Amino acid sequence: MRRTASRRSVLVAGTAALAAGCSKYGDESGGGDGGEKTATSAASPAPSEPTGDGSENPPPAKELTKTSAVPVGGGKVFPDDKVVVTQPAEGDFKAFSAVCTHQGCSVKDVSGGTINCPCHGSKFKIEDASVAGGPAPGPLEARQIKVTGNSITLA
Repeated sequence: MRRTASRRSVLVAGTAALAAGCSKYGDESGGGDGGEKTATSAASPAPSEPTGDGSENPPPAKELTKTSAVPVGGGKVFPDDKVVVTQPAEGDFKAFSAVCTHQGCSVKDVSGGTINCPCHGSKFKIEDASVAGGPAPGPLEARQIKVTGNSITLA
């Protein structure tokens, strides 16, 4: 009696054979002979890769600006990062989403103690991003920043 292989077993066997013969990125040996290499250097782990001691090496935080660029009683909008940084009192830096809670427009500027949206006139207080005027239904979402020396980065 002759047995025929099922389509599934042929596909599984073919896939396994194909995988065994393929090389991986950075593998100079040409096949799966156990000499596989990765694109990451052993000397410096990739961002967020365990370092071997149980800790992780996170990527460096992106600097938004210098503290001197954010005026006391005002703020600065960073449209590319969709964040606004304010300084309600000297040395007290806050960060909020730059996306208006009314209809998703980006806030444009900070003046007169408020973060201002140009689309429909919503205004948010620089201290806590609560609604100070306009049709916005709620405050801007808080964002985390880190102030180190004179540098402000996203946390």
